[in-house]
Amino acid sequence: MRIFERLEQHRDWTAEERLVLDQVRRLAAERIAPAAARHDKAASFPWDNVRALNELGLNAIFIPEAYGGAPMRYRLYLACVQAISEACAATGIIYATNFHAMKPLIDFGTDAQKSRLLPRIAAGGLGALAITEPDAGSDATGMKTRFREDGDTIVIDGGKLFITNGDVADLLLVFGKWDGIADAKGAISAVILERGTPGFEVLRLEDKMGHRASSTAALAFDDCRVPRANLLGRPGEGLRILFAALNKSRPSIAAHALGIAHAAFADMTAYMNERRQSGRRIIDFQGNQFSLADMATDLAMAEHWLDYVAGLIDGGESDVGLEASMLKLRASDLAMRIAIECVQMHGGYGYCADHRAERLMRDAKITQIWEGTNQVHRQLIGRGFAVR
Repeated sequence: MRIFERLEQHRDWTAEERLVLDQVRRLAAERIAPAAARHDKAASFPWDNVRALNELGLNAIFIPEAYGGAPMRYRLYLACVQAISEACAATGIIYATNFHAMKPLIDFGTDAQKSRLLPRIAAGGLGALAITEPDAGSDATGMKTRFREDGDTIVIDGGKLFITNGDVADLLLVFGKWDGIADAKGAISAVILERGTPGFEVLRLEDKMGHRASSTAALAFDDCRVPRANLLGRPGEGLRILFAALNKSRPSIAAHALGIAHAAFADMTAYMNERRQSGRRIIDFQGNQFSLADMATDLAMAEHWLDYVAGLIDGGESDVGLEASMLKLRASDLAMRIAIECVQMHGGYGYCADHRAERLMRDAKITQIWEGTNQVHRQLIGRGFAVR
């Protein structure tokens, strides 16, 4: 593990950032990790973890000071996501989703919108990002949710699927198509839906393979009316807002995946140093050493690329779509690969819920699917090299 410790030592955290990160890592180790198996087994939403994160004021690190925040670098936010996810992947994605849902409001909202809505999140509220529908997954242009203007309100009709935090969110960023705009891409718009709005219903919570403590909801909007003041940008600007949001959320998913990968790698190497077969530790078999070498090397490279992409975003670069896709693709594939190897190295024990290896493998899988499937990311990356 000296490789990763040395990498951490070379990150240029300020004293304030180091204090925050140390607090998060301590909380993750002492409170979040010990409760992870219990929440997973019961599929219970980890409100105790959410309250603990709020005690640290962790939402504030991505919200401007004018709206109740104490903003720090994007790289620090990613490090927090990674540390929390290493302890409990479900809690990690609950926290990260607050950023995914609210960063578009921060970047594209009016002062009036931000003044009215962001203090709720800074104070510990939860956010949700509502894009996916039964016929609109990685291709958002297929969404059928409609926005209709009616005086000073916007009427929402339709539904969303697989929405993280959908049942518990205080604010939901909902994407749909604006009536009167015929173009499938040009009609996409975005509105902020506040909890308790009439016509909004949680249809069900999904019973999932992994991230069982994180709620994933199917939502319905039936003549659901929100103030026109909650429209983000102008009608038809939703796709631009969505793409900008994904450039920030995909590195976040990568940090989440790398948290899972580090947990699996740590469990695997610890077990390999203890377990003996034929009188030898299983880490002493050359074939196993070759596997560890490949995984450790790829993990170190992914960490460096995470730092690189975070540096681009902290430096004000907005055109990072390909870099973000490469990061999300590599980190999520790596998380799944290391999690599978962790189970394999544990043998039959890895297949049983008594060991964290089984849960980590279940948690890793979704990282290859959400925020764009990895097939889509490969297509995006490959297409980026086509000469125009």
